[in-house]
Amino acid sequence: MKQSTKRYSLLQVALVGGAIASTATLSVFGTVWCRSVRAALQDSPKQVVDQVWQLVNREYVDGSFNKKNWQAIRLNLLSKEYTSREQAYVAIREALQQLNDPYTRFMDPKQFEALTSQTSGEVSGIGIRMEMNEKTKRLTVVEALENSPAIKAGVKPGDEIVAINGKSTLQMKIEDASKLIRGRAGTIITLRLQRDGQNAFDLKLTRATIEVPTVRYALKQEGNRRVGYIRLREFSGHAADQMRRAIRDLNSKQVNGFVLDLRGNPGGLLQASIEIARMWLNDGPIVRTVDRKGASDQTKANQTALTNRPLVVLVDNNSASASEILAGALKDNKRATVIGTQTFGKALVQSVHELADGSGVAITIAHYYTPQGTDISHKGIAPDIKLDLTEEQQRQLASNPDLLGTQNDPHYTRALAILSSNHFAKPLQNQPSQKPISARANDLRF
Repeated sequence: MKQSTKRYSLLQVALVGGAIASTATLSVFGTVWCRSVRAALQDSPKQVVDQVWQLVNREYVDGSFNKKNWQAIRLNLLSKEYTSREQAYVAIREALQQLNDPYTRFMDPKQFEALTSQTSGEVSGIGIRMEMNEKTKRLTVVEALENSPAIKAGVKPGDEIVAINGKSTLQMKIEDASKLIRGRAGTIITLRLQRDGQNAFDLKLTRATIEVPTVRYALKQEGNRRVGYIRLREFSGHAADQMRRAIRDLNSKQVNGFVLDLRGNPGGLLQASIEIARMWLNDGPIVRTVDRKGASDQTKANQTALTNRPLVVLVDNNSASASEILAGALKDNKRATVIGTQTFGKALVQSVHELADGSGVAITIAHYYTPQGTDISHKGIAPDIKLDLTEEQQRQLASNPDLLGTQNDPHYTRALAILSSNHFAKPLQNQPSQKPISARANDLRF
């Protein structure tokens, strides 16, 4: 899904673990509403209250609403007078809590904007990653993203950010600095930078819409074998395109096998997980979803795999939703060996709606199952090879992410052992042309 919050008004989306998907245009009011009721609620906090109720009433996966009288809840909601948005938001959250479903949740406008920005895979800013340098206690650039205003202006890793638009960053939190740096595309920002002991200097940059990299990959020479290591951080709107580029590039370099790292990946768009599964699977089922009426929908591979070379998938207990769909599809179809620890265990799909005042609501609309019909809810996916890390190993990898996918990474080294025991497959012959798949058809976030 290539979209930012600027490209839609009323948006209906669906999630599986956290991301977004655009489907049909959202209808704000049900047909039972009369004109007088509409007029009474127009531009009132109560409008959003009943909008949420209507959406849940229409879509929620449990038709019994956790054995609550959902009609009575509506009467109670509409009997109250709300003098502010905040009062209405509290009432909405209290009503949703009665469903006892942590994934059906209300988001105020800022929270909803953050979610849509995250799942679109785009940000409006200058394209830098920052950290607080532990030694100097100064805000420091870790990376300038490819094709970003920052890299074009010459910002370098290690540059210390002394001030943002004249405001000192001394003791400033990274979150606060990010809020200052982000802004509408086309606007100007001035950074005061300190570099390698030189005098501080000002640098003017023009903010732009930037594609956030969620796929990192590298060709690794492991003995006499060439291994393509791909780390997928999230199933965002650009994840499928980035994964496609990574696989094709590594294929062109004649890798003997792949390691796909899904550790720590919290999920994302359903359509992204399906597209990525189809890059590895030539045929076979990918996922089956079941809605409140018991209607079942199964998605399959479609003869568009980019490679049939051996594959190992790395997972941990933070690999959730869309990560579990992908790992489950590759495991159940015996396309990959899965190594690591039990995954998170989220088997629910949410739709996400933007509401009349810019707030949003996520509603659980379906349950999903792996190709073999496994319900992973609260259980997760059991890896083919279970390999728990010690607390020290976990701390080491968490504190130094550069060690991931190296000989200091026990999961990765076990993956190499598996690949070395495989008979390496040949590249696919006569691959069909890869036509872009529309991300607007079924953009769900898991």
